[in-house]
Amino acid sequence: MSEMPFVMRRSPYHGWLPRHREVLRAFIKEKVTKAYARKDRMERSRPGAEPLHTDPVARFTEVILGDSYMKTTFEKIFLQVNTDPKWVDPNYVVTNSETFLHLLDVIVQEPPAYYKAKREDGSIIGEPIGVPMLLVFDMLSNTSAAYDLFRHDPFNVALKNLLDAWGVYLKSTASNVTLTTGPEGWFSPEAMADFVPYIKPLTFEATYICPNPSAENKGFQSWDAFFTRELQPTARPIVLPDNSYLIHNACESTTLRFATNVKLHDTFWLKDQNYSLYDMLGGNDEDAQKFVGGTVYQAFLSPQDYHRWHSPITGTITKAVVLPGTYYAVLFDDGAPADDPDLEQGDPHGALIRSQPWLSVSSTRALIFIQSDNPDIGLVCFIGIGMAEVSTCAITVTEGQRVSVGEELGMFHFGGSSHTLIFGPKAKITFEDLADRPIEPNNHYWINTVIGKVARN
Repeated sequence: MSEMPFVMRRSPYHGWLPRHREVLRAFIKEKVTKAYARKDRMERSRPGAEPLHTDPVARFTEVILGDSYMKTTFEKIFLQVNTDPKWVDPNYVVTNSETFLHLLDVIVQEPPAYYKAKREDGSIIGEPIGVPMLLVFDMLSNTSAAYDLFRHDPFNVALKNLLDAWGVYLKSTASNVTLTTGPEGWFSPEAMADFVPYIKPLTFEATYICPNPSAENKGFQSWDAFFTRELQPTARPIVLPDNSYLIHNACESTTLRFATNVKLHDTFWLKDQNYSLYDMLGGNDEDAQKFVGGTVYQAFLSPQDYHRWHSPITGTITKAVVLPGTYYAVLFDDGAPADDPDLEQGDPHGALIRSQPWLSVSSTRALIFIQSDNPDIGLVCFIGIGMAEVSTCAITVTEGQRVSVGEELGMFHFGGSSHTLIFGPKAKITFEDLADRPIEPNNHYWINTVIGKVARN
């Protein structure tokens, strides 16, 4: 019995960073223009007074600038950010804290959009901007000062409050203004064409449950309702559900990598970023010991992907917990390496994407432990890793609950994300599909499809 096809090649940056530099430049330019137009309006309406920020940004600013360490480190970031015109438009690079904060004012009052820009030859190109705040943080995060500040607990508490406030907006009906067929709408012909590689040969309506398929917004009343849309019951069938030796894909995602013989403690170097079980599991030695010598599989989701998590096996939930962490902290580097298939060597953009294995120990994440009915699989841990403005990892199962393969475990809200599956040392896994084709990095696989087979002990 065969499964549906998968997309063969998916850039790890796709959906996170615009493929076309013109789109990124035009996006930042427009947001900076809007930010200072808002600032000017506030100054005119309040002569002699400081320009007002939106409430969420004002609270964030008060915390950051009210703490001497955070204020000093915050300002250092803008001294260190790469301003090489080879990589950024010198007229619209964010090089000071004032511009940064005013940009946040604009972003927290808007939903993500499908963005269009004009090339020098006059042609129009468009791309989804599903994680707009990341594009503001991106260059800043790739500095040593940001590495210090963005891992600082009080900073992340303040940032979480800001992201939560934006999340309230994204769950409101006011956020559905980009769920249209208009130029920046997610249901415009250009935007819908961008979904095709993820869902073909199915249509959007055949893949996802649309509350009102004939409406312009297809019945989605908020951005978050669209983002957390559910699958049609027949869109991602479970093949051979009674075969307990198969591992099914827990997320609609693109394979990043897998590792064997993982250690309890390991060091994350810029190149290797080895998995450290103790840190991945929040410093719980008892949990981590169960997986020493085991296997880790990691894959990432793009903003266009389906963002709910499914159980990769049949079994019982033994533990489910969300661990707080960072949002924009990265392992700062010297830019894209020489062997980067998508970016030119030295390009400082996208450090968050290059840091994905490290994010398994640093970012906000959901841990769900599943005891398989098959003793040859044993205990499995699913980790949903929040990245960038994905401030919410929502678990929908509880301890002691029975789950069948393909049953929902939870979901991400508001942006893109990554996930890992951890297996114990007794689970002898070969990562391949039903047709014995190896699971390859940078291939995009549908949720519920077979990604691994476990040998009988």
